Amino acid sequence: MFKVIKQIFAPSNKDIRNKILFTLLILFIYKVGTSVRVPGTQNITQDLGFLELLNVMGGGSLKNFSIFALGVTPYISASIITQLLQMDIIPYFSNLAKEGHTGRVKLNKITRYLGIVLAFLQGLIMSFSFLGDGATAIEYLRVSLILTAGTCFLLWLGDQITRKGVGNGISMLIMAGILISTPSMMVDAFGSFVVSGSVQEVAFGVTKFILFLLVYIAIIVGVVFIEKSERRVPVQYSNRTSTAYGAKQTYIPFKLNSAGVMPVIFASSLISIPSLIAAFIKNDNFSLFINKYISYNTITGFILYILLIIVFTYLYTFMASGLKPKELAENLNKNGGYIPGVRPGNETKNTISKILSRTTFLGAIFLIIIAGLPILVSNFSSLPTNVTVGGTGLLIVVGVALETYNQIESTLSARRYERGYRK
Repeated sequence: MFKVIKQIFAPSNKDIRNKILFTLLILFIYKVGTSVRVPGTQNITQDLGFLELLNVMGGGSLKNFSIFALGVTPYISASIITQLLQMDIIPYFSNLAKEGHTGRVKLNKITRYLGIVLAFLQGLIMSFSFLGDGATAIEYLRVSLILTAGTCFLLWLGDQITRKGVGNGISMLIMAGILISTPSMMVDAFGSFVVSGSVQEVAFGVTKFILFLLVYIAIIVGVVFIEKSERRVPVQYSNRTSTAYGAKQTYIPFKLNSAGVMPVIFASSLISIPSLIAAFIKNDNFSLFINKYISYNTITGFILYILLIIVFTYLYTFMASGLKPKELAENLNKNGGYIPGVRPGNETKNTISKILSRTTFLGAIFLIIIAGLPILVSNFSSLPTNVTVGGTGLLIVVGVALETYNQIESTLSARRYERGYRK
């Protein structure tokens, strides 16, 4: 890592430094925006419940009811819808998914337009929920348009990071929002552990806080280990010999967590919809049903949350990540490759599908542990709701940080190769 940092500051890599500085500038603008409250509104003092994760992902902007209160959640919801529609539900969307780059551009445009529509609807629901019954129709509409404009601006900022910065624009904004919330979370955790009293009580509280930090660091190490873990399937080619001088073993790498954090984000977004509807219609019976059966602080809600994570993990891995067993088997056959001991064709496809299913299952278990840990801790401890031990936010931060680091490292490696080739 230190070698990569040293290379970034080399005179020949000035453009990479400019990209990093540009990304930091965009993230600073995002931080300022999370503090700009919607005119005529005030901070939300009530418990956010389902929406606490969205508040953390938005850097506390929802609690502040800032212009970025919706964050990029509408875009994520639109991504869920378009990806589900690609599963041969509507032929137009499935055909676009097969058209390569052109189809992806069209799908991305459709996703953005759909995200803007969802942003306006969610902004309307939030305005009804948090402004109360005393506001006029014009005030509801004004707040909804401001929140929608904030989401549109965030999408534009994400595009700028993708085009002119280090890449992964939307993911970088989510990661920045979580990092913004981290200092206040640590302060609240310290205040919860270290209570005023005798010297012995203070010392015991400090010890518990140190243990909390050590557990947090251990979870980070575990997340990095899982994110870097992969199942390597050996591959041989009929036009190459394994005994040739300098020959290297070829393999297909299957990441243990191919889906990344997206299944957890999808599941959290989906399970928060009933809560938004309950806040909008303000029906006591419906709200009671949500709090009793759908909230993931209840047994049924927690089970539903786990099942959604498993379903979205498999859907995202087999449909959206590009790891399609049939296509992999066909590409191997076209290039004269085969898995030792496995016949080309359907047998290869079935073998790849079986391996991918097993790794996906392990990845889903990992996501369940990471996503469920803060829920269990909050239910069986006196920690504030915004203090999480591990959880989705940590997984997002580590995943995006690793991906960004790998991209920068790959760029630097390619440049070293080009310079050596020219010499």
